[in-house]
Amino acid sequence: MKSKKIRIAVYGVAVLMAAATALVYGKLPEQIPTSWDFNGNVEYGSRMTLWMLVGFQVMLAVMMEVMPKIDPRKQNYAKFSGYYDGFCLLMQLFMVVMWGIIVSESLYPGQVSVGQVVMVLLGILFLFLGNMLPKVKSNFYMGFRTPWALSDSEVWRKTQRLGGKTMFAGGIAMLLAGIFLKKLPMWFFLAVLILATGIPSAMSYLWWRKSGDRKS
Repeated sequence: MKSKKIRIAVYGVAVLMAAATALVYGKLPEQIPTSWDFNGNVEYGSRMTLWMLVGFQVMLAVMMEVMPKIDPRKQNYAKFSGYYDGFCLLMQLFMVVMWGIIVSESLYPGQVSVGQVVMVLLGILFLFLGNMLPKVKSNFYMGFRTPWALSDSEVWRKTQRLGGKTMFAGGIAMLLAGIFLKKLPMWFFLAVLILATGIPSAMSYLWWRKSGDRKS
């Protein structure tokens, strides 16, 4: 991450979530909700799950900072560092909201429509990624990293541009579904995910094949 302020914010969010966990931990029941399926069924687990979430958030912050430094194409990150930094912070905030849902549903069950909230969050994430992808330069950690895109700069550019459009469209679909539908069928989420990621991945192969035919 290039921006010192965003780097501080990314780690600061993790520290604040750890402090908040310490404050509420004693008030939580031994078993807390840890996951929800598309039918609204809840799975419960130990309240230690909250500390695991905090640990994962710290690990995520470290990984996001280390990955650009060990990427063989690390010089390309400077070309989209602002978007990368924003993505790192967005992921941390995403984890905070998930933490908040778990705590809220542990203390005041049934107050949050978890499926709708999560779908809205995913919609926002997809919208951000859709806007970000066309700016992402060739690397081994971000974007549609198909072998065909990684092997050809023009195929990479086309794949990320198309991926930006499909992810943005998928984000709008998820956002609208989260706002207007109380029950969200699993097939809807899977269909959006498969279309948003599958189309640019398949096209990257076709563009690569076309590029190979032209070069030969």
